[in-house]
Parts: sequence; structure tokens; C-alpha cells
Amino acid sequence: MTSAAKRRLDALSQQLVEGIPDAGQYENIPRVRQVAGESAGKRVPGKVAIITGANSATGIGRATVHQLARNGARAIYICDWDDSNLETHKKEVKELYPEVEVHAIKLDVGDEESVKSVCEDAIKRYKRLDIMFANAGVVGARTTFVGIDAKQYMDTMRVNSLGVFLCAKYAAIAMQQTSEEKKFPGGSIIGTASVAGLRSNAGATDYSASKASVVSLAQTMAYQLTGTGVRMNAICPGVIETGMTRAMYDQARARGTEKKIGQLNPLRRGAVADEVARVALFLASDEASYVNGQAWAIDGGLSAGHPFVPGKLG
Repeated sequence: MTSAAKRRLDALSQQLVEGIPDAGQYENIPRVRQVAGESAGKRVPGKVAIITGANSATGIGRATVHQLARNGARAIYICDWDDSNLETHKKEVKELYPEVEVHAIKLDVGDEESVKSVCEDAIKRYKRLDIMFANAGVVGARTTFVGIDAKQYMDTMRVNSLGVFLCAKYAAIAMQQTSEEKKFPGGSIIGTASVAGLRSNAGATDYSASKASVVSLAQTMAYQLTGTGVRMNAICPGVIETGMTRAMYDQARARGTEKKIGQLNPLRRGAVADEVARVALFLASDEASYVNGQAWAIDGGLSAGHPFVPGKLG
């Protein structure tokens, strides 16, 4: 047996090794078989997570930190290149959820050694890594493709695409390591893409291309992690009020047109970061044990149809 084949065999998930347990019978019918635990309890108990792009006060990263902490995470690494708010976030989480260990890390997701180091630190400290939320991103150019030069394009790709690739690569390696506490490999990798990665007219060329690549990474890596129990998915937010969209919201409020934001989606509104964080929480949890290689749109229904004029739908 080749060393690669042996590593793959050694990395088989718990479900492939033990199977899904028999739940027994109720009278003359089988009880419902389950992989995940109770949905009514904490959804990520004892898990160790890394979240990038966690600095923004109104961002998806910060909101997800709170959801994971509230739902029983053992430790959370909150990471961002801009670390101006990280210590404040850490203090807040420790006050609200004192049982959670929080590590604030200044991190450039485009630097391979830095990303590798954070994942290795989780293994060194906790002998496990269960969740990687590769959420860091930049908005990119604010012009059409003819106005974007090669450096601008690659700067956007470096954070939005390469950053997700590196986070997924080193998280997947760490998630396959086992210990006395974590007897089987497995974990959840989530990359933040965008509705702009699914459809046109939702972002600039460099941004849209970078987010489409996140969808492709999730699909490709999910297959390359076959049998390991490590899942990878992409989330595709639409119009969300975050630090990245702050200028648009501020301008709309100044004009008195805030209610027009998101009017093209069926819900006819924008979203707040927590609405995305709750989807990330689900994907991070064992409740999403059979969700893999998917691009989940969180856009109020925008990507479900073609553009239309409100009130003119036939």
C-alpha cells in the first residue's frame, strides 16, 4: 500500500469506520437514525474554531464569533490583518462567555506561513481543529474591468481567493489529525464567497471573479477530501450591512432612501451580519453533517430569479 493510500485510509471519517448507528425499534418500525446530537442544545460543544476577517464591528466574522461562543465552542481564534478592534471583541466575548478561550491574532491570510502557524497553534494547544471560517475579504476595485490594472486585480485575488485557499489547505491538514479527545478526523471549512460569485451585476470584475473562485474551491476541495469527514462549503451573501457596505448604507440614510436597499430581492430588504452568521453556525455544526461542496446563497432570494422591476412581475 502506498503511503498516500495509507494516509487516506487512516483518515477515514467516523461514519465510514463505524457506520451510522442503529437507533432500535419503536413497536414494529425503526426509530429515526441520527448522526448529529440534539438541536435544542449547544450546537458546537467543545469545538475549536478559527475565524478570519473578524475585526469589523458590524461584520459577519464578529457575528459568527458570538454565535460559536454562545453555542459551546471551546476556543476561537479571531483573526484579521486590521486588528484595531480584535482586543475589544476578545474582551466582550470573554465577559459574555467566560468559558470560551479566545485568541486575537493579527493575520495576513495571503501569507502562507502565517496561516499555517495559526492552524498548527490550534493543534499544539488543543490537539484539534474543527471549524475554519475563511471569511476575510476586500471589496476590490470600484470601476469596470477596463479601469482595473493587473496589480489591483491580483491584490483582490490574493485576499479573497488565495486567502481562502490557504486557510482551507492548512485547516484540512489540521482537521485530519486525531488525538485522545478527537478520535476521528473531521471538520467544517467555510469560505465566504458572494452572490457576486454566482451572478453578474453584483460586484466589480475582480471581486466577482475572486468570489466565484471560492465557490469552485469549495466544490473541488470537497471532492479531494473524500472520506476524511472534512467538509467544505461556500456561503454567498447578498446585501448585508457590514463594514464593507457601510458607505452605501451611510449614503442611503443621508438621502432617506435606506428602505430601497435590497428592494430587488423577494424579501425587499438588506440583512444584518447575524443572519449570515447563523448559516455559518449551522454549516460549522454536526447538524450539517451531509452538507458538502455547496454554495449557499444568503441573499433574500435575489439569485433565485432574473432581474425584474418591482410591481411589474407578470
